[in-house]
Amino acid sequence: QVQLVESGGGLVQPGGSLRLSCAASGIIFKIYAMAWYRQAPGKQRELVARMTSDGNTNYADSVKGRFTISRDNAKNTVYLQMNSLKPEDTAVYYCNAHWRPNNYWGQGTQVTVSS
Repeated sequence: QVQLVESGGGLVQPGGSLRLSCAASGIIFKIYAMAWYRQAPGKQRELVARMTSDGNTNYADSVKGRFTISRDNAKNTVYLQMNSLKPEDTAVYYCNAHWRPNNYWGQGTQVTVSS
């Protein structure tokens, strides 16, 4: 049974920071690309950050310089460090694991940046 379990969401003031965690089980974690997506009210789900199995990363333009994705293969966990948070970062954040043809999702965690 594949599970991706997110934690670390919550309420934060503009300019503040949060770190999201996603613990994976049931997959060979080290071979999977890991990513964070988000979906804000009234908007499509969008890719926020992605890290391949060999450590290459890419970020949405809106979060470059503020967010950092990292992974700890020994803990089967991927992180998203979010700094300088803005109200427009408010969304449900989802963890994703991909190694073709497999694609798995976490349950989502709410991040709210107050204004």
